[in-house]
Amino acid sequence: MDVVNNVAPARGHISNANRARMLISCPDQPGIVAAVSQFLFEYGANIVQSDQYTMDPEGGMFFIRIEFDLPDLDARTEQLKKDFSQVADRFHLDWSLSLASRKKKLAIFVSKEDHCLLELLWHWRAGDLNADIAMVISNHPDMRSLVEPFGIPYHHIPVTADTKAEAERQQLEVIGEHVDAIILARYMQIISPTFIKHYSNRIINIHHSFLPAFVGGKPYAQAHNRGVKIIGATAHYVTEELDGGPIIEQDVQRVSHRDNVEDLKRIGRHIERIVLARAVAWHVEDRVIVHNNKTVVFN
Repeated sequence: MDVVNNVAPARGHISNANRARMLISCPDQPGIVAAVSQFLFEYGANIVQSDQYTMDPEGGMFFIRIEFDLPDLDARTEQLKKDFSQVADRFHLDWSLSLASRKKKLAIFVSKEDHCLLELLWHWRAGDLNADIAMVISNHPDMRSLVEPFGIPYHHIPVTADTKAEAERQQLEVIGEHVDAIILARYMQIISPTFIKHYSNRIINIHHSFLPAFVGGKPYAQAHNRGVKIIGATAHYVTEELDGGPIIEQDVQRVSHRDNVEDLKRIGRHIERIVLARAVAWHVEDRVIVHNNKTVVFN
């Protein structure tokens, strides 16, 4: 295992120290918005954004994302959580609270293709990705020269069929408690169920296909053989079902019979970069709620 340890200063948007984000899902019923809004009002908070969605007003699920500002938020967070639990119990809320000032720390996994990795690094350096990239982990040494100039630690952990379990143990050891989410930027290894359990709904993969079509390997060859007229890419959370996790974002582009497999790959790389960058940005900004095997994305 090879490591580069020179860590660059944190970059990104200047976060509002008093801004918080609340994600809520629950059975739809009257009074939810009123109760949450009244609670925040009585706490002295100012709601600056609120988005909501109901699957069905009669017996469906209700989802809401609220951003609010609260003076001395950091010192009051724990008490706020404790007091809000009374509202949560009343309406059977599944909820989370995060502080905008606390950027999520990401680990990027990559193999030999650089386009998705570079897109994330460029967004991060420009301040358009409001997160901290804690490290890059790869089963090959190829990306070292790309990552080092950004000042991000690079961990080379080789993976073979015989060493996969040990490699994942090393990966988890390196990640430790320092990472909030893992981004698979064309990491060409299947993640084991044991590993996934550590980061449920916190591993984002980019699949070079418009899922659910052409799952598994060589999707562009599969698409070319079918003579498709559009190709796409899909960013999704990783589950034990291969390429079957909740979808966060997708995009497509038209192609024709004149495009061969290499053309499809070239066009696809552009789509993959955009789709993954969007999905990661939405995740770190707490815009995604997972319900069963679907997502609600407040973008």
